[in-house]
Formats: sequence, structure tokens, C-alpha cells
Amino acid sequence: MAGATYDAVPPLIGITANLEPARWGDWVREAALLPVAYQRAIERARAVPVLVPPSVRGTVPILIERLDGLIFSGGVDVDPSLYGEEPHEETAPPQPHRDRFELALMRAAIDADLPFLAIGRGMQALNVVREGSLIQHLPEVVGGHAHLPGPGRLGRHSVQISVASVLGKTLGDHAEVASGHHQAVRRLGKGLSTVAWADDQVIEAIELQGHRFGIGVQWHPEESDDPRLIEALVAEARD
Repeated sequence: MAGATYDAVPPLIGITANLEPARWGDWVREAALLPVAYQRAIERARAVPVLVPPSVRGTVPILIERLDGLIFSGGVDVDPSLYGEEPHEETAPPQPHRDRFELALMRAAIDADLPFLAIGRGMQALNVVREGSLIQHLPEVVGGHAHLPGPGRLGRHSVQISVASVLGKTLGDHAEVASGHHQAVRRLGKGLSTVAWADDQVIEAIELQGHRFGIGVQWHPEESDDPRLIEALVAEARD
């Protein structure tokens, strides 16, 4: 990133990515894809982003050893069979390769006490890893589409935050967030605390108790002008 300055040994932050068909020039190939906003947010926080697409599970311990922190990025819905449900008609087709890899990586990050931030799908995966369940289609529960204005679009709304939480100590008691999701936490997973809510009481953030920095948010801080949450992750990874 032009103009970026780094510490002598900047932390390495892994960011999970999609494997999707993509076109560039005359080529159409399966590609590792990630919105560039994640990369830029990490670089602005003076860390080095590392793309982490789905891979074989044997890479997980290597990644845990060499990375200083992780972002579990947004993406398609987590397979409902992983929390014991049949898919809703509005639930996206599963991507088993991504689910298997990222859930294994998340379990390893938890066991290693590695700092991580789970965003969107990442927060939902965190809840599933901890044996929680998901609301598969929010409009049926809350009415309307406030949490997902349209395909590929982010809406903006306020969230209330517990000031006693790590998130609250970073952002204060409320925040205006950029959000786009049609699923959410239903049954909270083991060892997790709810730390932020939307006005309709949809859970917007969770924290893993006893972990040095294990936060999940339904919104997209990488798309925001507020750098504090990404900076907090990088600061913990640097320490």
C-alpha cells in the first residue's frame, strides 16, 4: 500500500477467502477471491495481510504457528447440517470445502489463543463451532429486509454494545455499522457472550469468553471509515 509505514516486524494477519470461478482477461479459472477492502483495512492498521483460501487441513497447524492473527471473512451461508438442520429455501448452497477448512482453522485458533475477528459469515461459523445454531432467514423472524437491503448491498444501522465487553471498550456503548446479512445467531454457542444488539434485538456481536481476542460481528468493519476494531485486532496480534 503506497505510503504505508510498518514496525520492524509487523504482524501477519490471515484473511480467509473464497474459491470461486472468476474471469480476468481471456482466462476463466477457479480463483481465490476476497474483497480488497479487507486488505486495505489491515494495511491501514500497519499489518501485513495474508490471503488464506480453503486448503487441506494439514496446513492448519502451520498457519496457526506462523500467523499473528486471523480475520474470518464474510461469504456464503454455513451448511445447516453442521448445526443439525435442513436447509431453508433461502439458504445458499453449501460450500463444504470452505466450511471444513475454516471451522478446523477456527477451532485451532481458539485452542492456540490466537487473536481473531470473525465477520459476517465468520461470526456465524464461530457460533456453529461452539455448538450454536442460526436463524436461516431473518426476514421471516423480524419482518422486512433491514439487515440486507438487497443482493450485494450493505445497509447502515445502529447497534447497542455492552460497555463491559472487549468490543465495548473498543467502540463504546453504540456504533453505526455497515451490515448485509440474512442469517443470524439463534441459539448461542457454548462459551460465547452476546455483546451487541440491533434495535430489533438481533444479535450483532459475540465474544468468546476467556480468549485473549475472539470477537464476532455481523457487520463489516472493513467497509467502514472507523478503523478501531481492525486496529484493536492488529494491536493484540502485535503484542
